[in-house]
Amino acid sequence: MARPRKHDGVVYKRSGTSVLWMSYLDRAGKRIRESTFTQDWQEANQKLRERLHARDNRVLEIVRKGEQMGFEEWVDFFLENYSKPPLRADKTHNANMRASKHLKAAFQGYKLADLTSDGIELYLRRRLRDRVRVKTTAGFIERGELKPATVHQELRVLRRMLNVAVRKKLLPSNPCAGVEFPVAVKGLFRPHYLTWSEQRKLETHAPEYLRNIVRIITETGLRVYKELMPMKKENLDLANAVVWIPDSKTPNGVAEVPLTPIAVEAFRDQLRLSPCSPYLFPSDENPSGHQKTLKTVWSATLRRAKVPYFRIYDLRSTYATRLSAGGVADEWVTQLLRQGDAKVFKKYSQMKLQMKREALIKLNRQANEQGMNQDISYDTARLN
Repeated sequence: MARPRKHDGVVYKRSGTSVLWMSYLDRAGKRIRESTFTQDWQEANQKLRERLHARDNRVLEIVRKGEQMGFEEWVDFFLENYSKPPLRADKTHNANMRASKHLKAAFQGYKLADLTSDGIELYLRRRLRDRVRVKTTAGFIERGELKPATVHQELRVLRRMLNVAVRKKLLPSNPCAGVEFPVAVKGLFRPHYLTWSEQRKLETHAPEYLRNIVRIITETGLRVYKELMPMKKENLDLANAVVWIPDSKTPNGVAEVPLTPIAVEAFRDQLRLSPCSPYLFPSDENPSGHQKTLKTVWSATLRRAKVPYFRIYDLRSTYATRLSAGGVADEWVTQLLRQGDAKVFKKYSQMKLQMKREALIKLNRQANEQGMNQDISYDTARLN
């Protein structure tokens, strides 16, 4: 029988160096010796306790692997393999590139495992005090302070990068999960729910093709620029009321989408408006291409209809909200949105206050009393 060991791990001094070392056993019983990179006895013992804790939680190899990779190295790997099309849209990759410049400058020399929630929060506070720098022929000009939404975008990009690192077994958990953004942010993703009366106003003041777009998105939830604008007529099957999406933002987006009667009529009307192009929404500037943007016509239509501005992408949120309000289960709404993660659905389905008030009308304030009255009536009948 093997003799039991007295210590699970120890910190010791090694000849020829002033840095303390540690020795401990992994789960297989193999002894591991490595430097603590500190001369402080307390810090070295803290490092040893972290190693033993990681070993007991079966994440020791993950922690050690993450400590060997530099943060800048991981950012470059992420941008090359997880940020470019077709995995992500061009504008998403551009946003990742812009944020990565500031992140790499702030965490230069860091190992991937050295990132902490406190360090990330300190970085966010520093960025909120920075000013916008504009490059001109005379040099850089500093303007006002950065908007919180800009800094929050960098936090979202960092969270996205570290989520991939967690999936790749380089980190045991994402330190961004413990980060609280220092200030309140206005203008983040808060979808606008388009009411039916607002939709009728928009359709009255919109050009024919934009009216069809509004009807299609609110009835199908298609992504406007990634799925609907580049759609070709060959992908339509109006006889069976389905449309095929060959390319999308995510792999789950590539699928057949069922159509409602309103969507079928909108598609049929759009076919009438574009008889000579393979695309449903041909470009006015390029006859062989499709329409790229709707910003100008969308803003003008909202202004004419006297509807407060909201993003055209929020029509997709309206689709999800109407499904949810109609009693469709959240799992089915997620599938109809063609999302891989059910958590994303929470961003899209935003019940309006009026809908909640309509639900409160059904509240029965005398439910308990009715039950008691029925019991009393039943007991009285038995006695008689």
